[in-house]
Amino acid sequence: MFLRRPFFMIYFLGSCYLSSMEKLKSLCVYCGANFNGDTVLKQAIVDLASKLVNENINLVYGGGSVGVMGVIADEVLKLGGTVTGVIPQFLMDKEVGHKGITQMIVTENMHQRKQKMADLSDGFVILPGGFGTLEEFFEVLTWLQLGLHAKPIGVLNVSGFYDPLFAQMDMMVQHRFLKQTNRDLVFNESDASILIEKMQGFSATPDEVWFRDRNLT
Repeated sequence: MFLRRPFFMIYFLGSCYLSSMEKLKSLCVYCGANFNGDTVLKQAIVDLASKLVNENINLVYGGGSVGVMGVIADEVLKLGGTVTGVIPQFLMDKEVGHKGITQMIVTENMHQRKQKMADLSDGFVILPGGFGTLEEFFEVLTWLQLGLHAKPIGVLNVSGFYDPLFAQMDMMVQHRFLKQTNRDLVFNESDASILIEKMQGFSATPDEVWFRDRNLT
């Protein structure tokens, strides 16, 4: 199961449900294991870290000391926040695990890593990254569409990094492979404070008839 110890209750009301999720206490941040040195991206990471610490939100991330992963962890720690890393054993063996975070959880494999990160989190934030970041983003977004969780998902779209991705989503809607209702499940903001505030007020209303109504016209 995706959620063994849920942080919220889900009330089914006809074709939708509302979440009684309390204020965000822990956010999972998906991001890259590389960092290109972009000063705009660095400032966005600092702003996100500041918002998390000011709101007393624990950072859950992939446990790495390198790339954007390392930067966001270091910034949260520098500001006095708490950080939980989740990393598979084979990456610890490669000595890329962060040695200074609040808590490190080591899993047997990547699947357990993603499961644990999701279980520990009240929501998901996506920073610039590569294949792994996109895979993690679309997995939790698909789970939300399917009603497997009711947690907010937000993209911190720094310097328009994800504009082509959102354009592709719009293309999916245009060609009737995706409903606008589900396209709108993800927040898209360039400002960390605005993004977190919107996620704080999130309530999930996925389209539950998608599996019955195959004709998106």
